[in-house]
Amino acid sequence: MSLSSSPGSSFPGSSSPSTSSSPSHPLAPYGWDADREAEFAPFAGQGLLPGRVVRVDRGLCDVVTPAGLVRADTEFVVPRDPMKVVCTGDWVAVDPEGSDPRYVRTLLSRRTAFVRSTSSKRSEGQVLATNVDHVVICVSLAVELDLGRIERFLALAWECGAQPLVVLTKADLVPDPAGLAHLVQDVETAAPGVQVLPVSATDGDGLDVLGAVVSGGTSVLLGQSGAGKSTLANALLGDDVMAVQAARDVDGKGRHTTTTRNLLVLPGGGVLIDTPGLRGVGLFDAGSGVGQVFSEIEELAQDCRFQDCAHVAEPGCAVLAALDSGVLPERRLESYRKLLRENQRIVAKTDVRVRNELRREWKRRGAQGRAAMEAKRGPRYRG
Repeated sequence: MSLSSSPGSSFPGSSSPSTSSSPSHPLAPYGWDADREAEFAPFAGQGLLPGRVVRVDRGLCDVVTPAGLVRADTEFVVPRDPMKVVCTGDWVAVDPEGSDPRYVRTLLSRRTAFVRSTSSKRSEGQVLATNVDHVVICVSLAVELDLGRIERFLALAWECGAQPLVVLTKADLVPDPAGLAHLVQDVETAAPGVQVLPVSATDGDGLDVLGAVVSGGTSVLLGQSGAGKSTLANALLGDDVMAVQAARDVDGKGRHTTTTRNLLVLPGGGVLIDTPGLRGVGLFDAGSGVGQVFSEIEELAQDCRFQDCAHVAEPGCAVLAALDSGVLPERRLESYRKLLRENQRIVAKTDVRVRNELRREWKRRGAQGRAAMEAKRGPRYRG
């Protein structure tokens, strides 16, 4: 996707500031509001221009400003903290017209940020999109559902402060209404409090509902390659803005058609950020997000006899009672435990207190295990 850097130009899928529906500010279609206006006031006094980052590429970024789309260098806002790197969706202050080259001088505060952990052993976070109101998790019905992966996305979405939405793409591949309803129900059990919407970009089913949701605020499309994110973006934009490729027949996986994160203005209102396919979805300090995804388990835990119940073998455990009665599916409890352990390991790498608590917990469980083993062996094995 090529972007012009000449002043006054726009990019594919955007509305030109001069032709948008009578906004109070040229950047209103991109989410500019009174709070941003107030925050930017000191920088306006310095002669800088406000703008929103629509794409970042190798130290340069494309920024939409009241003067049009400009290319700016991020050299002066390169932090040591990877969580503060300029990202698609950021609001920034850039040099005014006539500056050559132009630089991003500062980032405005982020209201939300979708973050996952990187593959780095240092447990660093990677910001995928900022200032988003909705996280649209795209899941292809062309392949078998992976509920555990959906729960991971949801945990990160809740943690960032945005409202998640699960979109089951390629719904036309499931022509049986009863079968489709069953798949929706399966996902709903893994996504309490989250709307699950089957959508077909081919025949248009569900697009009107999705369009209404994303028309308010900024939405980011997330999912694996082949999930149909770019096809969905084109359907919402009403034009073939994003390049698409067919998924592989052998496994339904895509070919990473989208290589950068792109911010686009929707014709019906709202802003959409399309992203490359994600192979890994590692948690990053998402404890409250995990709790939100498994809210039914957290509610059950309040009735456990012990406040620090681990829901393993403790007497009076309400979670285990729900498991035995069939109210709580075993898959949900196992997924809950797995994500909690993973998140604890991530946090422990950077938090000494948490690391020490984990060590104490491991020692406690080890002692319990040894005691249980000795009791099972009986007195003749002692001494």
